[in-house]
Amino acid sequence: MPPTPRPLRKLGFLTIGLFDEADPRRGHESTLEIIELGERLCFDSAWLRHRHLQYGISSPVAVMAAASQRTSRIELGTAVIPLGWENPLRLAEDLATVDLLSGGRVNPGVSVGPPMHFDEVKVALYPDTADAEDFSYERVRRLLDLVRGKPASDFSGVQGFEVFSDRVQPHSPGLGRRLWYGGGSLSSARWAGEHGMNFLTSSVVKAEAPEGPYDFAEIQLSHIRAFRAAHPDGEGARVSQGLVVIPTDSASPQQRAKYEEYAAKRTPRTASPQGPARLMFAPDIVGTSREIAERLHAHAAFREVDEVAFALPFTFEHEDYVQILTDMATELGPALGWQPGV
Repeated sequence: MPPTPRPLRKLGFLTIGLFDEADPRRGHESTLEIIELGERLCFDSAWLRHRHLQYGISSPVAVMAAASQRTSRIELGTAVIPLGWENPLRLAEDLATVDLLSGGRVNPGVSVGPPMHFDEVKVALYPDTADAEDFSYERVRRLLDLVRGKPASDFSGVQGFEVFSDRVQPHSPGLGRRLWYGGGSLSSARWAGEHGMNFLTSSVVKAEAPEGPYDFAEIQLSHIRAFRAAHPDGEGARVSQGLVVIPTDSASPQQRAKYEEYAAKRTPRTASPQGPARLMFAPDIVGTSREIAERLHAHAAFREVDEVAFALPFTFEHEDYVQILTDMATELGPALGWQPGV
């Protein structure tokens, strides 16, 4: 396999954690078991998608807390927490608490913008302040400042028998360097770089040039380069890519047929920009690990990263995820030059 300029250094995976409304505990337990499996397979990281008012993980910080007590090495991330649903100060407290409980393994990924279906949910979410809420990058900056230890209050000291701090407690010193921004536009890439964050890329980007080109890999590559150009660490700034890849090395014939059907149904949306936001979707990659590695080595954006968090498909069964993750760790990772850590 031809080498890439950046050999794969960190192998991770991303899960949405679906559950049955009638039995939500089972789905959450399945997610935790998958994370435990990831650690046994020597994955470097496990990432949780975030879904509100759906049948997926609505509280990834709580799930990370549980996972932190069932694992000891694997890093735990979110991809991503939409900050439009969050109070940055309270989120900073929760993230720092779980980071300390995990031994410094939390990698919070966040994004901005109004919550999905905001008009339908704003009365429940912000009954008194919906029209005044700021869903811009300023919300991320507030979280960054609070996590990094800047003052949250004008008061500190002793009042009666209680001691007060002027910054978020607990404070986890390394957490500020492990904050990620999940972005699909040039402006997001530049902003994340300028503010010293890490950058999460996914299988979705914005086709911002009306005249094209409409090549997903080239658009994503431009974002990665814009991010690093704006970041204080330059070419050393961390970027993780999150494409959907489904290795079939040990899959049964029935599993392979299901995976190929899943990808085929999603392929038409990859041909051109979709919707008013002009979103471009990457094709799902299904095949043997050797076939997937060949396609990734030819992917312009993949050649610029040394970390991945491959996204697991939404609707598969637990045993499918076991097979996919096992093949990723034992076949695909090594084919991409990854070596498991000790």
